[in-house]
Amino acid sequence: MPNFVYHILFLVISIYILLKVTGYALYEINTIKNKSGGIIIITFSIFVVIFSNVMVWLN
Repeated sequence: MPNFVYHILFLVISIYILLKVTGYALYEINTIKNKSGGIIIITFSIFVVIFSNVMVWLN
């Protein structure tokens, strides 16, 4: 049971971090006019969140 709680807690924290990073990427796109940097930040952060959660859930 504690393992399941850890998985859920890790998922919630990683989604929170993903939302914060996406906010920064949107700021990068809109304010600084750096579309390529914002898109790369969003893509990389989604990949990292998915990969880390898969590794945690499979372990």
